[in-house]
Amino acid sequence: MQCPFDNFDHYLDTSAMQKFITPIPLSLYIHIPWCVRKCPYCDFNSHAVRNSIPEEAYVHALLTDFAEQSSSIAERPISSIFLGGGTPSLFSPNAIDSLLTHIQQQAQLTSDVEITLEANPGTVDQAHFIGFRQAGVNRLSLGIQSLQDEKLQALGRIHDREYALRAIDTAMAAGFDNFNLDLMHGLPNQSVEEALSDLKEALAFETPHVSWYQLTVEPNTFFHHQPPKLPEEDILWEIQEQGKQTLFNAHFHQYEVSAYAQAEKECRHNRNYWEFGDYLGIGAGAHSKLTDFEKQQVTRHWQVKNPKDYLDAHKKLTADKITLTDQALSFEFMLNALRLTHGVPISLFTERTGLSVDVIQAKVAVAKTKKLLSHDPNRLKATALGSRFLNDLVSLFL
Repeated sequence: MQCPFDNFDHYLDTSAMQKFITPIPLSLYIHIPWCVRKCPYCDFNSHAVRNSIPEEAYVHALLTDFAEQSSSIAERPISSIFLGGGTPSLFSPNAIDSLLTHIQQQAQLTSDVEITLEANPGTVDQAHFIGFRQAGVNRLSLGIQSLQDEKLQALGRIHDREYALRAIDTAMAAGFDNFNLDLMHGLPNQSVEEALSDLKEALAFETPHVSWYQLTVEPNTFFHHQPPKLPEEDILWEIQEQGKQTLFNAHFHQYEVSAYAQAEKECRHNRNYWEFGDYLGIGAGAHSKLTDFEKQQVTRHWQVKNPKDYLDAHKKLTADKITLTDQALSFEFMLNALRLTHGVPISLFTERTGLSVDVIQAKVAVAKTKKLLSHDPNRLKATALGSRFLNDLVSLFL
């Protein structure tokens, strides 16, 4: 999962000294920006392959990037690694093995480190899955999106239903018992029955994790310029509610807005984002959020976005860096934490921002008055109404 923050105009020097005492979990995000074809709904930093991927050169650039940033994480252990994109499964298992081996040599990984790789069903076979597993990948995220050919074509996906089903079978045969299936709903001209059919068929594979989220039309995408005909609001609501019930009946619990898991199978990497943990990002356009315990401040920085620039040895890999203000820290914490179904302990606010909860108490009170935030004094948690109107709730903390 990526965490882009595109508008940093109001994130300037912090105004007060923070107090960070409790260790903060650290994750590593690795961005691989190439894909076979740019999907019409995608607003990520991804680029269609024109001729061939400069795989060896990019791995070298990633390792250079990691080495240059290693001082910012000192000897802090990395608890999760996520290879996202783009389509990371376009890279060979040998390239992924080389990358992960060198990172392990340069950094400290926890003994139970979670290593996730995003895979497109149209770019993998059994040899790839076996190779990825041997390289150290222990979790997959398969971009299925739908199991209906008509919908897949509307989404511009390079795989069809047969490829999707085969990819799931092949991943399981390769030994992956921890994997996520990405499924979208609210697709062009989609009915409630079609959406639920996708979900039920995916659940038949006994996947331990499902990302079940609604298609949204984002700026700077093909769909934004040529919008497809999407279902009406009442149909979208029915899909969402019946889909949730279907997942609950299959013994999944919802732990985030669009994330559902069986017991012990939540995505540790994405959960670290939502709990406002630290993460180091390497790769073209990758973002980082790091706590400096010595300087008692939180910084964000991001790498150059264009892969061509990222591969240019004469250019700096880091595009810019900022220190978060108290206001930005408070808002970003709430923006992430309130996505979690059960919220977070209120003490986590101070642990991850270094700020007293007093700085948000007035806004918390307003949110409770509006019945958007739970009245539990020990947790920051959206109510059912707050979850439904999450943007309204989060905007109170701007």
